[in-house]
Amino acid sequence: MTTPATGSDSAAALDAALRDQWGRLTALLVAQFRRLDLAEDGLADAFEAAARTWPGGGVPANPPAWLLTSARRRILDRLRAEAVAAKRLPVLAVETELQEEAQRVMADAGEPVRDERLRLVMLCAHPALSRENAAALTLRMVIGVSTADIARLFLMSTATMAARLTRARKSLAGERFEVPLGPELKERVGRAADVAYLSFTAGYAPPSGTELVRTDLAAEAIRLARLLRELLPGRADLDGLLGLMLLQHSRRDARLRGGRLVLLPDQDRSRWHAEEITEALDVLTPHVTAPGTPYLLQALIAAEHAIAPHPDATDWPRIVERYDELVALEDTPVVRLNRAVAISEADGPLAGLRALEGLDLPGHRLPGVRGQLLARVGRTDEARTELARAVELCDNDPERAHLAERLAALD
Repeated sequence: MTTPATGSDSAAALDAALRDQWGRLTALLVAQFRRLDLAEDGLADAFEAAARTWPGGGVPANPPAWLLTSARRRILDRLRAEAVAAKRLPVLAVETELQEEAQRVMADAGEPVRDERLRLVMLCAHPALSRENAAALTLRMVIGVSTADIARLFLMSTATMAARLTRARKSLAGERFEVPLGPELKERVGRAADVAYLSFTAGYAPPSGTELVRTDLAAEAIRLARLLRELLPGRADLDGLLGLMLLQHSRRDARLRGGRLVLLPDQDRSRWHAEEITEALDVLTPHVTAPGTPYLLQALIAAEHAIAPHPDATDWPRIVERYDELVALEDTPVVRLNRAVAISEADGPLAGLRALEGLDLPGHRLPGVRGQLLARVGRTDEARTELARAVELCDNDPERAHLAERLAALD
């Protein structure tokens, strides 16, 4: 059964199915056919068929069911061809074996979570993959981002990204499509959260190029975080992850002015997205006094900025306390650098410089922060050296322009 539709209606229905159903349909196909390549190719063929037939024939009453049926037919056609070519099994035996395996998988009662999408997320978060490849595969298989778009988001050619995705799928060949138990589940969930945040930070800290803010990638990462939280509710780490992303994403329209970077204290707070801040604070409120996790503590730090009506009202001593907690859990150079910035605001630039002593961090951020703190205490020659080094090391055009302005201001 179909419903009459205009071209725009069918396009909207197809876009909605791609946005809301790709991950679930992919997971159902992987559960049935046990192969990522078959699931992805079959579903892509089904969407292509829908794009051809829905505008003229109408949108089906149940678009996801139509797409799933179409994808299964295409996969079975391919399996028939493979079976005949290999001369291994009659076609009927192939189909019977696949159906029995699908029923066994979907009826498995030994797993703590039954949602097929979670199985797929956990598979993409497999430790056999690097975090970068896991992030790309998750965006492709779970969210449905095209290979070309993923390549653009990660600043590489489509051919290179396609090759990376192919290698990632091959690395998972033979792995069980299930939600792991016990410590392995905890590790896999943490890895999936890291994948989401890696994608998010790539949207707000591009390593090179002319863009400083790439909200498309950040928005996809937020979708993944929402999915993780929906599938595994009540976890402080996932609540913290979503809250952190929402708070940082809420400032996207204020981060640039005329193509130039605007630092947090100078941002127009009226351009922050209040609805996202409110949602984030609602998510974080139950965990304010709970034991911290790295994502939760970072989110609570971001919340201090969000609730301050103006920069001078920011509770910097409280932020330093949160960073002290974070260092106890995750003592990394980046955390130390951010803690030093907070200390410089709470106790002055000399205290911040002392907090930077002995810190080693590749890239432009450490000399950039050190140069600005040195400038604040009047050590202009040292500040000039550090800022010049930061400009030389920075590959992102808007950030480099900002650092160059700070360097020029010393003269």
